[in-house]
Amino acid sequence: MCCLLLVCLYVGSMVVYRYTFFRDHPNTIKRRFTSVLCVSAVSPQVLLAWTHYIRVSPSPPLWALLGIRLEGFVPATLLPLTLTIVLFLGPLTQLAIESPRGLFHDVKTALSEYEYISSVRDLRWFRNQVVAPLTEKLVFRACMIPMLVKCIGPTAAIFISPLFFSVAFQFTYTSIFAFIFIRTGHLVGPVLCHSFCNCTHRGL
Repeated sequence: MCCLLLVCLYVGSMVVYRYTFFRDHPNTIKRRFTSVLCVSAVSPQVLLAWTHYIRVSPSPPLWALLGIRLEGFVPATLLPLTLTIVLFLGPLTQLAIESPRGLFHDVKTALSEYEYISSVRDLRWFRNQVVAPLTEKLVFRACMIPMLVKCIGPTAAIFISPLFFSVAFQFTYTSIFAFIFIRTGHLVGPVLCHSFCNCTHRGL
């Protein structure tokens, strides 16, 4: 029931406004930023209330439950992202082949200071690469999975947690993100992998 509540809060926050503009309009993006960031602030409190309600003992710190900690940070960051890049070698190779200027030139351009600054200032880029991965993983992984693992175990949680996300969005990759969160115990891995997937899916 708590997981369903989080789904309703997250999805409801994006449709609560009557939008007069299309999805990529700056006003729509800013309103959705405000909505999902508010839900992201409330969601950990739902998890905390749940731990008190069922009397989890010993009671772990909220930050640890959310996967926000320094212990094991480097491998939890690098290993899932490396494996995700390997998973996307096909699309990356296709982008390299189809690039009219060559892969080296595209990578150099993408890593340039001008490109970075212009990307950060683009609300659509900021939504796809920062806000969406961070808020979705916080709500649908960091807040839901500790509850599900306690109730049904880690293996079942890997496959059940994406069902809550698929009610609102999609299923396939979310199982991988759930596995990464359970395997590493860190939030950073799923966030970076999601951001990379968004980047690759939209053609870098």
